[in-house]
Amino acid sequence: MFASSAEVWNANWTNAWAGPPAGADGLILPILAVISVAMVGSLFSADAWNSVTFIAGEMRNPQRNVGLSLALGTAVVCLLYILANVMYLAVLPLDGIAHAEADRVAVVASQQIFGPTGTIIIAVMIMVSTFGCNNGLVLSGARVYYTMAQDGLFFRQAAELNKNGVPGWGLWIQAAWASVLCLSGRYGDLLDYIVFVVLIFYILTIGGIFVLRRKRPDAERPYRAFGYPVLPALYMVLAATICVMLLIYKPTYTWPGLIIVLLGVPIYYFILRRTPVPATQPP
Repeated sequence: MFASSAEVWNANWTNAWAGPPAGADGLILPILAVISVAMVGSLFSADAWNSVTFIAGEMRNPQRNVGLSLALGTAVVCLLYILANVMYLAVLPLDGIAHAEADRVAVVASQQIFGPTGTIIIAVMIMVSTFGCNNGLVLSGARVYYTMAQDGLFFRQAAELNKNGVPGWGLWIQAAWASVLCLSGRYGDLLDYIVFVVLIFYILTIGGIFVLRRKRPDAERPYRAFGYPVLPALYMVLAATICVMLLIYKPTYTWPGLIIVLLGVPIYYFILRRTPVPATQPP
């Protein structure tokens, strides 16, 4: 590994697994808070793992390919993230990671490896990653509005396809909301806002598995929840813990996110009263 240092690596792993000192029971909550806040960036990096489900209706053999895509995509992202962090630990001392300028650890590590050119390398890699991510999210995100509108849960125009077979209204709505978010705060603030809100919806989605298993036990299910019920329940507990910690220690953007989510409840029931939702068979 370029620029790796055995001295730095050994120093970083010295006492890495040591527990808290005796009588440090009061540190559990702060440690939990630190872990939760630190997880924001990693959760955001893997957040698009579920985007393939937005186009499940247009996939060949979705019963097989949706689950396979989710598993492989998540595994690849996790592997890349772990390898990147291993590289940081081999190149930078913990103090250098903790006090990286503007929290740009990748830039500092790249500068350590490639010198001043490292900044340019990271900038180019970020651009490639950003454009690739935007491409996937733009193509798939509008399909969510399209499907919601077809079920009578969103503006009717969003259920229309333009002459090219694309949900044009959904794309414009998505562009407008993304622009509002981009102008609402700094990048780090948006991470807190988005990850917090996304985790809430993941908790609700996974909770729906338990509800449907109880209310409709005989429904056909082409997809199986891996590790049910232990793994889904564990995910909900961990995600809820992170959300609570973010509400306490990062309130600036998490509370507004929670308020926006709660505002959606009366709007949902208002739309539901105006437009009956067609009966659908749960997956």
